[in-house]
Amino acid sequence: MMGVLALAVLLVVVVDRFHGHSSLAFAAAIVLLVIANAPMLRFNCPACGKNAFFRGIFVVPWPNRVCTSCGHDLDRSAT
Repeated sequence: MMGVLALAVLLVVVVDRFHGHSSLAFAAAIVLLVIANAPMLRFNCPACGKNAFFRGIFVVPWPNRVCTSCGHDLDRSAT
């Protein structure tokens, strides 16, 4: 995720440097970040369905080991 963020910032900086301010560069950076972060939305607790990356209203780049909603151990194998 940090690599994609760096790539998005670099894209905006390079376009700004060589072509001036462009809303298309910002739009491309946003689309790139949304696509890169989409898999995080599918990592949910198998017991209650709460997403493991959300901490209240905040989203963090690493998942919980234990579900904050139901206490299910997300580190355990799903066998």
